Amino acid sequence: MQIRRQRPRTAANGFEKQDEASEAFKDIIIKYNIINDMTRHKLSGAGAAIPTPFTPDGRVDYPALARTIDYIIDGAMFIKNHIAGRVPLVIGVGGNSTSEVLDQLREFDLRGADAILSVTPYYNKPSQEGLYQHFKTVSEHSPLPIILYNVPGRTGVNMTAATTIRIAGDFPNVIGIKEASGKIDQIQEILDWRSRDFLVLSGDDALTLDLMSRGADGVISVAVNAFPRKMMTCIDLAKKGDFEGAHKAYECLEEAVTALFAEGNPTGVKCAMSVLGLIGNTLRLPLVPGTPQLEARFKELIAKYDLN
Repeated sequence: MQIRRQRPRTAANGFEKQDEASEAFKDIIIKYNIINDMTRHKLSGAGAAIPTPFTPDGRVDYPALARTIDYIIDGAMFIKNHIAGRVPLVIGVGGNSTSEVLDQLREFDLRGADAILSVTPYYNKPSQEGLYQHFKTVSEHSPLPIILYNVPGRTGVNMTAATTIRIAGDFPNVIGIKEASGKIDQIQEILDWRSRDFLVLSGDDALTLDLMSRGADGVISVAVNAFPRKMMTCIDLAKKGDFEGAHKAYECLEEAVTALFAEGNPTGVKCAMSVLGLIGNTLRLPLVPGTPQLEARFKELIAKYDLN
């Protein structure tokens, strides 16, 4: 058998340059992974899905938004200039047209953001392969780490655990998922098969402690907008592994969290926040403000359980 001697790796035959390029590429990957690891660490725990406050005539109420951000952070807890690096900022970039999502990535001012939250395409109900190809394309164009968002009750399509794990395994800038399917078995499958550094965040306040006891990393929460102090107490205890204490602390929130979704979201949380004096109870059609009965319910619960 003839054994061919490998040519020496010299600049003349290009091997040395290839090695240099490979090492440079490895260095880029290592640095990118370090940045992603830092981002993942910052995004565990509790995040706030902040509703947009409006003035009575339907314009964005920026002073109310600033009050809301301060209230959440001071309560132990995400735009931009007002956050000023105090907590991570995740910006929603998504839609049911892949090309339009790419337009958003080019046109949105993403400076100061730590990651994007990208929902599965809605209404047109893509297949699992369609979901994979959509997020493949988004990942190839995103300048920031990506958190997937699966919320079939709103989009009309469920991204399976297998598709989530496939996307996470193939694209290193996809660093986590906000899972709001309500399917415990599916979320458990993601937890069982994920890589060590893939974030799994609850998208349902009421399921958060159960999911964290199974290994989830936290929540992107609606309740934390209105009740940050109480909600963060629960999350902090859960992060320490004290699930008995976390469930005990959650007892005072259980009725209020149920009320937040009784007339839909963001109707409920805006009603609660208006009772707390943070924002006006104004929504844009087709959404309408919470009923007087819901407002009375929040007044009762806030007083009863000291939720302000």
